[in-house]
Amino acid sequence: MKPAGKYKAFFPGFKLENRQWPDQETTHAPIWGSVCLRDGNQALEKPMTRKQKMEFFGLLVEIGFKEIEIGFPSANDTEFGFVRHLIENHLIPDDVTIQVLVQAREDLIQRTVESLIGVRRVIIHMYNSTSPAQRRIVFNKTKEEIKAMAVQGTEWVKKYSAKLTASGTEVVYQYSPESFSATETDYALEVCEAVMDVWGATPDRKIILNLPETVQVAPTKVYADQIEWFCKHMSRRDCAIISIHTHNDRGTGVASAEFGMLAGADRVEGTLFGNGERTGNCDLVTVALNMYTQEIDPQLDFSNLPHIVEVYERCTGMKVSPRHPYAGELVFTAFSGSHQDAIRKAFLAIAQLIKHGVAFLWDVPYLHIDPADIGRTYEKLIRVNGQSGKAGIAHLLEEYNIHMPKGMECEFGSVAGKKIDALGREVAAEDIWTMFATEYLDQVGPYKYVSFRPTNYAQNKCHCVSVIMSSHQRLDLNGDGNGPISAFIHALLGADINVELLSQAQHSLGKGANAKAIAYVQLRFPDGQVCWGAGINPNIEFASIRAIISALNRK
Repeated sequence: MKPAGKYKAFFPGFKLENRQWPDQETTHAPIWGSVCLRDGNQALEKPMTRKQKMEFFGLLVEIGFKEIEIGFPSANDTEFGFVRHLIENHLIPDDVTIQVLVQAREDLIQRTVESLIGVRRVIIHMYNSTSPAQRRIVFNKTKEEIKAMAVQGTEWVKKYSAKLTASGTEVVYQYSPESFSATETDYALEVCEAVMDVWGATPDRKIILNLPETVQVAPTKVYADQIEWFCKHMSRRDCAIISIHTHNDRGTGVASAEFGMLAGADRVEGTLFGNGERTGNCDLVTVALNMYTQEIDPQLDFSNLPHIVEVYERCTGMKVSPRHPYAGELVFTAFSGSHQDAIRKAFLAIAQLIKHGVAFLWDVPYLHIDPADIGRTYEKLIRVNGQSGKAGIAHLLEEYNIHMPKGMECEFGSVAGKKIDALGREVAAEDIWTMFATEYLDQVGPYKYVSFRPTNYAQNKCHCVSVIMSSHQRLDLNGDGNGPISAFIHALLGADINVELLSQAQHSLGKGANAKAIAYVQLRFPDGQVCWGAGINPNIEFASIRAIISALNRK
């Protein structure tokens, strides 16, 4: 049998007529629910210690999460103790609600409630599986029996949480028909409405109905259809907060969350960087930051994303992939030459706008968000290897305040590109500087500068006396021109060194009276060859003479 013959496409049990969600727009942030300390923690090879969980909890609060699932207190003493530690030491901010998970079993519900004594506000999240496979394989129960489990579990939550309510705790109930994505949608609604009836949900005392894409069994659009159908067919939509909790089995956990919001969900659960069972959960960092580019404030603070990554990796032992959206080391990095050129030109244009106090909207090729908004710096945006082009090479040289003319960028880009390709690795700015100095500044022959003395004898008239060495032979040069550089070129012509000055540029390499200058010149020779040269000297005129000598030597 071919592998494809083993599978059957999932059908949710209905065909959605007049589908609305594709034409909807997300206009505001959802209610965010972090499950990093439960779903994300249970997925770790080595679960977090209490100290690590405390640090992670602090990070989630710092980011701005107001609903945080902190664990499964009935699972073991470590989980129970962590809940008690937070409550007894008053470590839960007043604007943060903790959430705990429990199965539909009386002993576990009773133990869970015991862990919550003294808390100000809590979401008790109970679940039981409802899919055909779970009903048949795991529980060997009928639909009615599975619904009865959900109803009975809700009655137990209501019974045991009454003592919390009596002591002043605000209890919010969340129910999940686990494996909702693989359950007949009309049956999932039937179970949820039965649970709502038992709990006594009202518009003022809403229940959270969490509809998890526990396993992605179909394309993302099917999950969105399930959410829309569910919301449309609820008898009391105003009595429930619809929450979604997506996984990433098909690699579309983020898309499922975004489509689910369009389909009517009010709340999104997930984890930082998608850490969770199997291929993981919905990545809340990506969902939230995607909103920025659509003019929506996600109400979460990711302005220092490198710090968040550092804490996440230390506490979980997991690594954020270099290509992870927004957070990866390489996601804002361009190795491609054409990408580098476009990014560099865009930043130069932005610098001019800022210089002149002009407001601007972000519009940079290949960068859909400003890295600075999430705490990333610009110096590593452009990195150079054998796949890179002249723009990336020129960009790295700018770290040494070398700003080559455009034509010189092409020439040096070709020279350096061959050397970089031969190295077979990424190169740093230091490597590029060494290549530049070797090619332009450290040429030792056949020509060597000895001295240069210009004299102005009339307006726009200059005479120069210069000495250079040519293959160990001294050449005494004299020439006239409209400036020191043209006078030197004329002097070379007098020594049968026939060159034509095509272009020149110069700039300071620093600030202050002792700053050196760099000059760039482009010469054309009798055979038609064109060469660039560069020279450095505290005196800009002397730097230009050295640049001419550099070009002569390169020829």
